[in-house]
Formats: sequence, C-alpha cells, structure tokens
Amino acid sequence: MNAQPEAAIVAPPAKPLALQLTPELLQQGRDLLRLGIGKPLIARMMLKAQAHGTSVEDELLASGEVDETLYFEALAEMLGVAFLKTLDPSRILDIAGLDSQINRPETLRLHHPSRPPVTVIVPRLDRLAETRETLQRLPALRACLAVATASEVRRAAWQAGQLRRVSETASALFETTPLHSARITFWGRQGFYTGVLFCGLIVSAVTLPLISMLLVHIVLTLFYLANLLIRFYALFYAFRQRQDDADDPAAAPDETADEPLPVYSVLVALYKEKGVAAQLVQALDRLDWPRSRLDIKLVCEEDDAETITALEAMRLAPEYEIVRVPVRLPRTKPKALAYALPGCRGALVTVYDAEDRPDPGQLREAHAAFAKAPPHVICLQAPLIVTNARQSWLSALFALEYAGLFRGLLPMLSVSDLPLPLGGTSNHFKTAPLKAIGGWDPYNMTEDADLGMRLHRLGYRARVISKPTFEDAPVTLGVWLGQRTRWFKGWLQTWLVLMREPGKLAREMGWAGFTVFQILIAGLLLSSLGHPIIVAFLGYLTWMMLQENAHVEDTLAFWLFITDITNIFGSYAVFIALGRNRMNNAERRAVGWRWIFVPAYWLVVSAAAWKAVFELRNKPFVWNKTPHAPVVRMDP
Repeated sequence: MNAQPEAAIVAPPAKPLALQLTPELLQQGRDLLRLGIGKPLIARMMLKAQAHGTSVEDELLASGEVDETLYFEALAEMLGVAFLKTLDPSRILDIAGLDSQINRPETLRLHHPSRPPVTVIVPRLDRLAETRETLQRLPALRACLAVATASEVRRAAWQAGQLRRVSETASALFETTPLHSARITFWGRQGFYTGVLFCGLIVSAVTLPLISMLLVHIVLTLFYLANLLIRFYALFYAFRQRQDDADDPAAAPDETADEPLPVYSVLVALYKEKGVAAQLVQALDRLDWPRSRLDIKLVCEEDDAETITALEAMRLAPEYEIVRVPVRLPRTKPKALAYALPGCRGALVTVYDAEDRPDPGQLREAHAAFAKAPPHVICLQAPLIVTNARQSWLSALFALEYAGLFRGLLPMLSVSDLPLPLGGTSNHFKTAPLKAIGGWDPYNMTEDADLGMRLHRLGYRARVISKPTFEDAPVTLGVWLGQRTRWFKGWLQTWLVLMREPGKLAREMGWAGFTVFQILIAGLLLSSLGHPIIVAFLGYLTWMMLQENAHVEDTLAFWLFITDITNIFGSYAVFIALGRNRMNNAERRAVGWRWIFVPAYWLVVSAAAWKAVFELRNKPFVWNKTPHAPVVRMDP
C-alpha cells in the first residue's frame, strides 16, 4: 500500500442527493488514504457505504480487496502498538460479557501467569482519532495494548467459551421452559396414560377383538377424513388463488428500498458435507444482498475435519464464518443452530440446508414481506422445490408431496391464520423474538414443526413467501426411509410436547388452531400408522363381496367400507391433484406417470411411521443423517 498525499483525495463528481457523500464518509476516506489505500478503491467503497448505510471500513473489509490482517496491522502501526496475528483462547477467561465479542468484536483480555494482562482491541476507523489521542495522553497504555483482527477476536471468543456455551445450548430451553422441551419424551402422567392405553388395547384386543378393531377403525377413519377435508380445502384454495405476484404481499414492491438494509444472518448446519461444500458456497454467493450486510455462519461439528478442511480450502469471503460446535450430546441439527444463534449479528436470520440452492432474491423478498407484515409475524417460510424428480419414483413423489405442501397447504394455512408446520430449511425469522422464545429445541428431531407450533401458541404468526429454494430428494429407499423416520419421530415428539397441558394449549392456540394441530400432527401420525390396516380391511371386504352369493349385511361395515374407499382414493387423488396444481409444466413432465406409485409411496410412509415409534422408545435423540451429493445444475 503506497502512501499518497492527503490533499489528493477529493469528493467524487456531484451525484443525486441519495448518493451525496456525508462528511463522516469523506473523513473515513481520508483516513484510509493515510494507510496507503488507492483513491479509486476508496471512492467506490464510499459510494457503497452511502448506499448501504454502512461505513467505508465495513465496505472495504467486506469487498475482499484488502487483506484483513494487513489492514489491522497497518492500524496497529499507526497507533504504535503491537499486532497479534493469532490469539491463544486458553489465555482468555470465560467471564460475563465474553459472548458480546462474537457479535461485535472490540476488546479481549489476555492473561498470563507471570506477566500483566494484555488488552486486545479491534480499532475502528471512525474512532481512530479518539484512540490515538488517548494513547498520546497516556503513552504507558501502549505497553499493555495490542491490536488483532475482528475475525481473530471472534474466533478466540467462540473457542474460549465453547464448553460453557454448548452446555447452555443443550439445556437452556429445558431449564427455562421445560414444558416446551422434548428432552423428556413422556412428561408427567403422559407415560402412565400411554401405558394404560397400550395395556387397554392389548386386553380389549384379546377379550373383545371385534369391538376393539371397530373402535380403532372408526378413530382412524375420522382422522383420515379430517386430513382429506383440509387438503381438499387447500386444493380449492389453490384453484381460487393462483398467487398472482401483483396481489401477493410478499411479492409486492419493496417499500423499504430507500432505507438501509439490515444485517441478515444465514445459518447452515453441516455434518459430513464435504461433497456439497463448494456447491453450497456457490449458491450463497449468489444471494442478492450487500456483502457488508451479510453474516453467513457455516456451523460444523468440531470433529468433522473433512468438511471444515474443505471449507477452509475455499478461502471464504469475509462475510463467512465457520462456527465449530463442541462434541456433546445430542448431536442434532437444532443443537448446532441453537449453538450458533447467539452469535448472529443480523436483525433477520434464515436457515438453509447444506444441499440448498436458494433463489438469489429470497432475502430481499423476505425483508420486504417483514416490513409490510404486522409486528407479530416473526417467521416466513419459502417454498422448497425438488429438482431431481426424474431420478426415481421416490424422488418424483417427494417432489409431488413438496409441491402440495409448500405451495398448496402452507399458503392456505397462512391466510387462514392457522399454525404452520415449518419446513426444516428456508424459514426466515426476526432474530430478537426468535431468541426470546428459546430458538430451536436441541432434542426435537423436527425442530421446524416444533418451532412453528411453539411460536403460534406464544402469540406469534408465520406467513409464506414465493421465491423458492431448490434441493434434491433422496432417490434410494434406504436413505428416504431414514430421513422420513426421523421426521415421524420428531412429529411424535412435537405432539407429546404440546399435549402436556391440552387445555392450556387450546386456550393459547384457539380452538381452530388446536383442531388443525391435531389433524395435521396427530392425524398424520395415526393415518400413516393405520394405513395398512385400512387397506387390509378394504381388501378383505372386497374379497368377501366378490365371493359367490356373498354380500355385506352389516350396515356399519358397509358405511365404513364406503368411507374407507372415499378416504383412501380421495386422499390419493387430492395428494396428486394438489401437487400437480402447484407445479409448472416442466415439473409435471419430470414427475411424468410416476404418480401411479402413490399407493406404494403411502405404504412406505407407513413403514417409516412404525419405525419411528420404535426409535422413539429406544433411541429418541439419534439423528438419521441424510447424505447429499452435488448437482450438475444450480437450479432447474
């Protein structure tokens, strides 16, 4: 960096009022010129700072055109104090206030057993003159001061407090609001009631088998019918509301275009994702948001050396930070997200999965939607679109299922002010209320659905936006079954957690929300578990009626048969119609004729539900990892 005369820097040619440079920015430009940074680069950074409501220093460091280490080393030289390239976390005491340094790195104390402590500072350009004046008045301070980079102070603070922080992460929700935590599977009398119900079913099945089967059949039939009606209404809504962008609040013009954009945090939990690391970074690099206002945290397990090495080898841009989660049970995605949440600098935060390719404009749409929505709307769900429907019948039906869920059912629930079972990715939150309600439950296997229900019961609301995230579905039965088993296990946990105080839950959610919760969660679980039973009953009665001179004389059995026919084939039809209605032509062609496998798909869904029941008993907090592979194209 070559020094240039201070007088050489002048204001750029006159610009429109919105781009006129403030005296503060001009002064920052002069200070940077003293460091030997070129005038053209400074001028560009000043204009960016003016446009983004940031500082010239922030824009310069975010641009990557100046090495952070060289920059802060130059500031240390200007102040006449030592520069420390690396900090030893073992010399930092985990005291009150340490966590503030992972959000806004400014100062740390390095302790030594035989020497006085050293105060490490991260000087800022806008306070440089004040710092220099203090050192001139008190020159003895230079001996106990040192300068380090902001990223090094943040890294050292993360590591110095990691054991205390990971312990707090695993226990915080349980200790503050235990009724909202899945750490204990059966709470209070739930275990007793479950045992009584199970024993009662066994006794009644032995002593009164026909009556028992009839009652179970009726319950399953009613839940099936309720699920069918909700999805039929969603299909009706989908036909009526084509989500015209001009009428969609989330797609409306950005009314905050003239206001500075807030810092947006992006969380991505990765574990054994070496293969998709480069694809992920490429997708995140495409996000349409000022780099100086992005805070991207790649959250990795501390012992996942392969993924961390792959990320470090890419020389990540300044907005990226690798957060290492100490090894501690439970080893789940929500625990990793909860561990990183206190370090989020953004007023808004979103979550992506390792294989995701979000639409570049998704952050701007979410920001505009939050600005227009009422204050109690603290969450927005973007639709997930499966791009590998052609690969197998499983991925084709997964694509059909996701289209119906994220672009059909959830929008209907949103406009009806009903609770949304969120997806595990591409949900956007206001950071402050998310922290206030406890963030993600480390012990819940479907932290997304749990959080969606919890925020609704606490008086907050979730809505949907339209710009999608693209991802791939599992294509083999083993991988698909492991993923779906984890989901069912989490839905079981969520239902048990929310039903610890049913009366209180009904008052908090309202009876409409409470009913929809029962249909969506309990109904999904029961209908999935009971699907083979219903199919077997239909097969048996059909066989009986096909026998010579055979007919059904029992009126109840006949109407159950009719209702089951309606439920089964109606559910198949709505599943297909709702998904295809929300797909474009290319997506429909990708699914092709594979929709005929819906009956087989529902049977393997049932297998996953039964597997989840047994896993909930034997290994409730084991996370079935879904492997991912990079895709050839970034979007369909």
